[in-house]
Amino acid sequence: MYKLGIIGFPLTHSISAAIQKAGFESLGLAGSYDVLETSPEDLISRIKYLKTNDYNGFNVTIPLKVPMSLFLDDIDDYANIAGCVNTVKILEDRSFIGYNTDIYGFKKAIPADVDLVGKTASILGTGGASRAAVVGLAEKGIKNIDFYTRNIINSRQTLDYMRAKFPQIEFNVYQIQNIRSLKQSAIIVNATPIGMKGFLANEMPLEERNFVDLAPDTVIYDIVYNPIQTVLLKEAKKHGLRTISGLDMLIYQAQRAIEIWTDKIPDANLMKIAAMEALN
Repeated sequence: MYKLGIIGFPLTHSISAAIQKAGFESLGLAGSYDVLETSPEDLISRIKYLKTNDYNGFNVTIPLKVPMSLFLDDIDDYANIAGCVNTVKILEDRSFIGYNTDIYGFKKAIPADVDLVGKTASILGTGGASRAAVVGLAEKGIKNIDFYTRNIINSRQTLDYMRAKFPQIEFNVYQIQNIRSLKQSAIIVNATPIGMKGFLANEMPLEERNFVDLAPDTVIYDIVYNPIQTVLLKEAKKHGLRTISGLDMLIYQAQRAIEIWTDKIPDANLMKIAAMEALN
């Protein structure tokens, strides 16, 4: 039986347990998945708890994705590039191996027929979620990435980091409050929490006027998954644009986590059904 869990703070609205349960059931495997609310101040004691209580692995969510990196014995390439982890596998010798499955989830949620090679992407926000977007877009062949943020000065560290990691991509940063046109964007990614349930749920990070001159094949990708249809996605559909829900990214990153823990690939469709039921 697999013993797993999730750490982060707060975890009141987490639906990870429902998703993971469905994934394990689809494989016919027995497993428990504990929701372990953990503040940054309690991270060290939580790590000791996980090491000494026979856990096989755990997920990591905000605000622990970056600090968790300090307590790992090894990391995969994605975690190394992104500078943060969201999945940990505990080996028999109790060593911790860190992974970033957010990048896998972000990339897999983009339909195969969406061609981004040599094109421009716009990312709204420069927080931790934007890093997964950059790596995923880079692997899709994006040539330019424009960041839009409320605080350009605070975004410099992220920008410098990404420029060093991806010298083949041209990065720019602009004030999100002063967006004039996004018509050059093949894909627009919301990497902010705006529109999330309990956080400006009735708002979106763009204004209606920003949709007017978008090309008909522009893709709007919102990493927010609760609600499934955010105000941003609804507005995009009103303008006939293609959309990607953050729920798909969530499911695929969870699918990859189970594969890391068990070496088996669970049924993503059953996991998505469980997620939708948990959100209603």
